[in-house]
Amino acid sequence: MTSKERAQEINALINEMTLEEKVSLMLHESMAVPRLNIPEYNWWNEGLHGVARAGYATIFPQTIGLAATFDIDLVQKQYEAISDEARAKYNEAQKIGDRRQFRGLTFWTPNINIVRDPRWGRAQETFGEDPYLTSRMGVAAVKGLQGDDPDNLKTAACAKHFAVHSGPEGTRHTANVKPSKKDLWETYLPAFKALVDEGVESVMGAYQRLYDEPCNGSKFLLVDILRKKWGFKGHVVSDCWAVKDFHENHKVTNTPAESAALAINNTCDLNCGCTYHAAIDAVRQGLLSEEKINESLFRLLDTRFKLGMFDSYTKSKWGKLSKKDVDSLKNRELAKEVAQDSIVLLKNKDGLLPVKKDIKKIMVMGPTATNLNAQIGNYYGLNSKIVTILEGLVKATEERPDINIDYHPAVGMYGPSKQRGWTVGMAESADLVVACFGIDNMMEGEEGDAVESLKGDRDTIELPDYQIDYLKAIHERGTPIVLVLTGGAAIAFPPELADAILFAWYPGEEGGNAIADIIFGKKSPSGHLPVTFPKATSDLPDFEDYSMKNRTYKYIEKEPLFPFGFGLSYTNFTIDKLKVDVEKVNPEKFECKVSTKILNNGSMDSSFVAQLYISKANPTKDDPISTLRRFSKVLIKKSGEKTITFNLTQDDFKFFNEEGEEILEHGVYKITIADSSPSELSEKLGATKPLSTLINI
Repeated sequence: MTSKERAQEINALINEMTLEEKVSLMLHESMAVPRLNIPEYNWWNEGLHGVARAGYATIFPQTIGLAATFDIDLVQKQYEAISDEARAKYNEAQKIGDRRQFRGLTFWTPNINIVRDPRWGRAQETFGEDPYLTSRMGVAAVKGLQGDDPDNLKTAACAKHFAVHSGPEGTRHTANVKPSKKDLWETYLPAFKALVDEGVESVMGAYQRLYDEPCNGSKFLLVDILRKKWGFKGHVVSDCWAVKDFHENHKVTNTPAESAALAINNTCDLNCGCTYHAAIDAVRQGLLSEEKINESLFRLLDTRFKLGMFDSYTKSKWGKLSKKDVDSLKNRELAKEVAQDSIVLLKNKDGLLPVKKDIKKIMVMGPTATNLNAQIGNYYGLNSKIVTILEGLVKATEERPDINIDYHPAVGMYGPSKQRGWTVGMAESADLVVACFGIDNMMEGEEGDAVESLKGDRDTIELPDYQIDYLKAIHERGTPIVLVLTGGAAIAFPPELADAILFAWYPGEEGGNAIADIIFGKKSPSGHLPVTFPKATSDLPDFEDYSMKNRTYKYIEKEPLFPFGFGLSYTNFTIDKLKVDVEKVNPEKFECKVSTKILNNGSMDSSFVAQLYISKANPTKDDPISTLRRFSKVLIKKSGEKTITFNLTQDDFKFFNEEGEEILEHGVYKITIADSSPSELSEKLGATKPLSTLINI
């Protein structure tokens, strides 16, 4: 069916409907209209890192871990697997007439908000702190979810939460955020623009107000920017029960009818919640026209038609997918690959890892070694084969019968054990301690999800005191320690308490095997931090301050614990050459080709993440320290080399002024190729020595 034919059929349906029928289709629990052969449909489904909340599914690493791979192709591959399982589960549900929540094809994924503060419990759902990294990974997610035919969608993706949302969770229903125009256009909006350009099918509004307007009813956001400036044609969905906040919490309206009218008049088409029932009263009171109802309903039906929902699922080109395609061996292998590539090696004193042949006794300690919550993160699916860290390590030692492995939880996950005593001594008798600590999804998450925190956020970013105390105790025994940390954002801790440090995020169902593969050297670690790790909570600005000043690698003022983009390997690399060719197209337009040669100097095949940063040679106090403009992950054979080429345009040298305008200032710029954000700290921690060059634009 062509788009023109589809539009004719949709308009014919709308012309046949009563006002009540139209409104009933604009809530996430959409009613059936039997006389027009429109079945009921629940729009709410989740696919953050696997089909979620619908039982059996592959549990991929949490999104922040996926971001740490710095691998766009792998991101798309993961979301293609997720959309396969989504179609399979949809087909199985259609067979038995199951139209409940979490059975549909409209997925409220991905979350492309920016991590401006690591205390935010939902940081784990995102692609990190950088707008460019988030844009590229978000685009790959949309491609994987929706497929390559915009008129025949595999599933419908959703860019959320529009816009300027990143905590605190506790005030999201009342907050009125007012970032500078520079921060808005430089940091908070680019990823949304990128996904709209890619053709994302839907956009979800955020709970809070932006510049006094609730985001789900904001003329500035939804009409002026999204529809008019960016040309978005898809549908907008409210966050769940966010429209009710208009009158109950934000106090910008007085009644449900006024709230429904405000949202629909500003092109919020679908209400996750119950407030749009009042749209009928809004029309009768003259607050809302039926024409506006028709416009929103058209966009919603258009999505359902693109998904093939008015035909039998068997007619779809994905109609043969079934339960055998859910958590298949292929998808489990992919989950393990993503987990392996997400793990970040932060420290490796004296080459402690991978485990050497003289290690004969390993003591595994710590509460996350057997904790499923430290593997699945939030918005997760389930299956019966989740491999814990302990299970992965034990399985790995099957190939090393000379190794004796033992285990003790050491401390409680959510507080100190009453007795520690002799368990510390168990470390002393081992050749190596693998200490599994960190946080889990009970300690950070969305409002209401994490029960061991305040509204899902963390008050502090420090590793819990009782975990640090135990680490100190076993460190004093002198046995080499490999510290494996889990968590969804930055954690501050004393790195001197361990000889090697792996940050594993929430690594999913194959997390235990992936961690073991890294520890025993089956694969060299290649993850890089998608967020900056500050040294302490006291180094952070006020949580409710949405200014980017002293936030992220672009504006940080205090030296962090670990910088954005950082990650070590079991080999060492050299950035051997840097060549820049500039070709002028006209006085205001040019193309720039940057080439570099990377050498693998070690004895192990390893991946290198080349990161290209641009900065002004003579920046002002308001300019970013540096800005990531390109990245590429390449596997380089031992003692081998690869040449990487990046193509830049004049747009890559533009920066935002205080009015939020993107402008090109002529002058001298620095181009840097590195495997971490450029800083003295990066090199001190062991990052590859970067290469830079100056060019005059």
